[in-house]
Amino acid sequence: MTSALRSDPRLATERPVLPPSMMERVTLIMDLFEYPQTRLTLETVSRHTRLPRSTAHRILDQLVRLDWLHHTECGYALGPRALGLGGRENGHNALRVAAAPRLLDLAVRTGMVVHLAVLDGPDVYYLDKIGGRAAVDCPSRVGGRAVAHCTGLGKAMLAWLAPEEIDARYAQVMVRRTDHSIGRLDDLHRELGTVRCRNGLAVDQGECFTGIACLGLAIRGPEGPVGAISVVGDARAAVERVAPLVVGAVRAVSEELLAARRARGPAVCRDATTVASADGPAPRGPVRRPVAPRALGLA
Repeated sequence: MTSALRSDPRLATERPVLPPSMMERVTLIMDLFEYPQTRLTLETVSRHTRLPRSTAHRILDQLVRLDWLHHTECGYALGPRALGLGGRENGHNALRVAAAPRLLDLAVRTGMVVHLAVLDGPDVYYLDKIGGRAAVDCPSRVGGRAVAHCTGLGKAMLAWLAPEEIDARYAQVMVRRTDHSIGRLDDLHRELGTVRCRNGLAVDQGECFTGIACLGLAIRGPEGPVGAISVVGDARAAVERVAPLVVGAVRAVSEELLAARRARGPAVCRDATTVASADGPAPRGPVRRPVAPRALGLA
């Protein structure tokens, strides 16, 4: 009986053949992430690739540590390295499009330089900058970077990360750009607590560039901050006076992103029932999970 079972060709076809090389296994996993907003669970990855759960988990963990993937409450998503391969801004097109008219309106109404940025490791990465002649005097540029904890933009986004993630990001020595920059991890945690108490508004008074003040507010998504908007002016100016205008701009961008997410139809969070199984292909349309307005900072 045993020999008959071993020689049964039907059983041989049911046993998945694992790719021989690690590169092929990584490619199987990365191919599942069709869009920048795709979210996949461990079970989905294991089932769709036919990799053992332990193998899939080990590879996913390595990809997260190397920034190819990012682990969120909704599952795994493309990380900053993967998003940057085709042009770093490509993964943020929806954010840039939604923010563009609000940035222009904010610049016109405040007379200040306005930034749009995202978190990228320990830095903020500038996606857009508007400000006319005033922008020339502000030493930032689209495609440039600044140390996150030294900017209003960065602190606004860091405030909504888990304390453990802050510790991991700043396990090494913290860089100080000016004499006003935060240089100790416990001081940063206190500052981020203050930002949360101010409903997310973060202020930078000469911490990144001497003589320049900044007021930033994060644009929050269901998995955390997706970007931030800031206004920049002279350090002697009271940037807090334009806080209501910044809040209004961020709220408008958040509402547009939420509406676009709902209009897409298929959600980006997929579980094992939405991909091909051993018995045949399953429906390709992922199960949509509603996003509460509070998760986007609208409530």
